[in-house]
Amino acid sequence: MTERPFLALALALFLLAATASTPGARAAEAAADADPYLWLEDIDSPKSLAWVAEQNEATARRLAGPEVESLYKDALGVLDASSRIPAVTEKGGYLYNLWKDRDHPRGLFRRARPADFARDPVKWETVLDVDALAKAEGKTWAFGGAVWLPPENRRCLVLLSPGGGDASEVREFDAERLAFVPGGFTVPTAKQRVSWRDADTLYVATDFGPGTLTTSGYPRIVKLWSRGTPLSSAVTLYEGKDASVGASAERLHSPGGDIDLVTDNLTFWTHAYSQLVGEKRLPLALPATAVVEGAFGGRLVVQLKEPWTVSGTAYPAGSLVLADAASLRGGPGGVERILSPTEREVVMGVEVTDTGLLVSLLDNVRGRLAWMRPGPRGWERQDIGFPDNGALTVRSVDAGTGSAYVEYESFTVPPTLYHVGAPGTAPEKIRSQAPAFDGERFETAQYSAVSADGTRIPYFVVSQKGRAHDGKAPVWMFSYGGFEVALTPSYSGSYEDLHGAYGKLWLERGGTFVLANIRGGGEFGPAWHTAALKENHHRVLEDFEAVVRDLFERDITSPAHLGIEGRSNGGLLVSSLLVRHPEFYGAVVCGNPLIDMRRYSHLLAGASWMAEYGNPDIPEEWAYIRQYSPYQRIQPGLTLPPIMFYTSTRDDRVHPGHARKMAAKMEAMGYAVDYYENTEGGHHGSVTNEQLATRLARTYAFLWKHLR
Repeated sequence: MTERPFLALALALFLLAATASTPGARAAEAAADADPYLWLEDIDSPKSLAWVAEQNEATARRLAGPEVESLYKDALGVLDASSRIPAVTEKGGYLYNLWKDRDHPRGLFRRARPADFARDPVKWETVLDVDALAKAEGKTWAFGGAVWLPPENRRCLVLLSPGGGDASEVREFDAERLAFVPGGFTVPTAKQRVSWRDADTLYVATDFGPGTLTTSGYPRIVKLWSRGTPLSSAVTLYEGKDASVGASAERLHSPGGDIDLVTDNLTFWTHAYSQLVGEKRLPLALPATAVVEGAFGGRLVVQLKEPWTVSGTAYPAGSLVLADAASLRGGPGGVERILSPTEREVVMGVEVTDTGLLVSLLDNVRGRLAWMRPGPRGWERQDIGFPDNGALTVRSVDAGTGSAYVEYESFTVPPTLYHVGAPGTAPEKIRSQAPAFDGERFETAQYSAVSADGTRIPYFVVSQKGRAHDGKAPVWMFSYGGFEVALTPSYSGSYEDLHGAYGKLWLERGGTFVLANIRGGGEFGPAWHTAALKENHHRVLEDFEAVVRDLFERDITSPAHLGIEGRSNGGLLVSSLLVRHPEFYGAVVCGNPLIDMRRYSHLLAGASWMAEYGNPDIPEEWAYIRQYSPYQRIQPGLTLPPIMFYTSTRDDRVHPGHARKMAAKMEAMGYAVDYYENTEGGHHGSVTNEQLATRLARTYAFLWKHLR
């Protein structure tokens, strides 16, 4: 008995040593284990916060001056613009929206009747003033959304996040009385999933106490909670394993019958589905990677992420199918095809209504929208006409009628909101956002580069019309490359602009913007994502570098003028690229990043991403992870471009310790580092427009300083 731990340890050390190819590599491994900056993972310790305050002050001092003040003013002007298209959700005869501006920095949850929404000015009614609530309760509340009770949608569960993180408190809200329900459903702050079964019962997956969370920090136990009883008396329906990402339950509504579904997210990309039938929970024989999108006519709408053959019929990856739940339990029924993808057209989203499916697609990274309805010869497709060369976002769909509000935008065309009526009707333009910059001065081109394995990687270039390709353009290049996230044309200054007012702060000041659609994303379906998983993550880096080389070959820019930025997984991307080929870049911006890939799975939600990157605690998998892990690969004596890190103290998804430790380590090695950590904002990095404008001003000031 006493020999077993010793033998296990000896074997582990042997395997670890086998993965290190040189004595220097083994020494680096030992140094990584003896991390001198581990104390920065203690998020709220006085020592850590003092370091953060010192870094923030130093960065603000280095970037201070008229330019950063001008950038801040322009950024805030774009973010607070009254003409922004509100992201509306239609519920119970109203259009709801969370609006932020200078008077309501935390947000005004408001509503309007559809008829009033079509007029100027819109007659809005306040539902919940988040700023007033935060002040009254002395909390840094951020609005995290609302879970509505169908079909009347007169009540909802409001999610309130302290500091804007993923963890939220849940409170029942009466949309008729515009007030929280006295004695109503309330769930304490946690990372959780809560949904309505009916008016008097909830499915609750939350932190029920010690041992009820997965190693990823999400709930593993699902309970049924009845109104008027304490949460402690809720009945357990399902209990997942510690190693799962998390579990939840929901009721899928359809005229053909409701389906109560329990989902165990085994990994980030695999699921075990079961159906609640009476008091029994019955497993459903779906592929582990399949995603249930809803219920239509009492049957499940399923999107496939890998090929599936049922009863002799093969359905390719990316297909939408309709499946009888009973047949997935071994009973009667079957599966039928709704839609299958083409080489360049892929399904991105599905809205299930009583009359059919509203399907969002990408065609060579350009938005498309189609109605899918059952007909006498199977499912029939009807394309909905929108302008080309842009992105489409379905903002809201009425489940009963199928009518929808859809937003169109491109790199240079401001967001325009359309109303799509019943199937067969043309979209009706409701309103357009005022331009945040002069889009007529710029043009968009789409090119492709050839990656190391011969795969063509498309990318967009937005630049001044007629600009000469002389290698001197200051270029800001953005990418992501993971988790099946598709990057599409996005207008600078739209309500949910991912790239931060770049029209006013970058393009109009003489810069060029590049968006790279590298693998790991979802631009071309599941295979585009899976091609870069785990041991193939190097393809993400090779794809990005292929685009960089193509920019140089086309003389669009040169290393001294090329700045790159990535957030979250994209932060891992750019920090990895920094170490691989520092000579390619003039500046690097790294936001809310993963960086220490040796420890990522032990920090906050990191364990949930092992299906994407691999498990660093398994020597064979650490062997390929360490090939790109920036925190382990950085070393003194390199010639590196300047780098700026930004993150949030209240990011409870990607631990701020990643950015903190890398900045501290690089500074100690003598490298030029700027650092900005917002004190709230969660993984999105900000709660108010002022906070976002501050980060944008510092980011662009940093880029202009180094890339001119």
